Amino acid sequence: MKPAIALLGLAALVAWAGAREQEPGQDPARDPAQDPSQHPSQGAPLVPAFGDQGILLDVEAGVCAIPVQVEVRDDLLEYLLVLPYGAAHEALFVTGAGRHPRELGPWAEALNAALLALGVEPGRNVEWVEKDPRPSEEELRAGASPYDVLPPEGDGLYLYAAWWEGDELFFYRAEDLVRDLERGRTLRRHPFVFLGSRLVTRRSGEESFAAALEGNLVNVSFFSQGNTLLTAARPECLSQQSWLPNAWLLPERGAPVLLLFSRERLERPPASLAPHVPTVPVPEDGR
Repeated sequence: MKPAIALLGLAALVAWAGAREQEPGQDPARDPAQDPSQHPSQGAPLVPAFGDQGILLDVEAGVCAIPVQVEVRDDLLEYLLVLPYGAAHEALFVTGAGRHPRELGPWAEALNAALLALGVEPGRNVEWVEKDPRPSEEELRAGASPYDVLPPEGDGLYLYAAWWEGDELFFYRAEDLVRDLERGRTLRRHPFVFLGSRLVTRRSGEESFAAALEGNLVNVSFFSQGNTLLTAARPECLSQQSWLPNAWLLPERGAPVLLLFSRERLERPPASLAPHVPTVPVPEDGR
């Protein structure tokens, strides 16, 4: 566990909970959402605070969900999910669209805290390890890499996308929506490894949550910094030129989708989250 990251997410939620409108007759001292002793791993007392920020949490089902929009349908991908000010030009989904960064506040920290509430533990990001013995100069000139790449590993989450068209529910693993150009198939299914981002020191000396600072939340291609909340973990994700949206399965750009993060494999959205699955207009005349 990264204690500083967990406490950062908890502090963000406690602040939000304190800002929520107090109900008549409610004693703030007895409001568990305002009690810092309620660690996010206990989940339930903070569910309303998560919900106020558009983060849906069902701790019992082991699922967190957020509303997103389809962003890129016909260009190379490096990310699965970003905030509007992140690398949206190379991301399949964007969340928080139409909101100014100041309005989002510590939203990335809150999503991180919600994922921690599911009991997930941070894993290890990709590593480049120098080969021993090092390839000869001739081998290097022939294209040999001086490094062995160790893919991310550790605790992770299954990602799903859900939406309705008419009376038809579309429910896909996130990997099914990403094409692997090199292998002529979709990205191989696997749990995305949870990283939990990290704290970085800015020029001002202030510490910031890297995922919030950059606006990038889930990556498909490997990045050494480990600044995202989750990363794809298949060895082929070393490539940054292999990934395209699977446009044959996706609705139009800007269409609303519910993105789910689950501890276990799912056949359909949990009953508690099903009412939040958005509806996409059915194309006219089958187009």
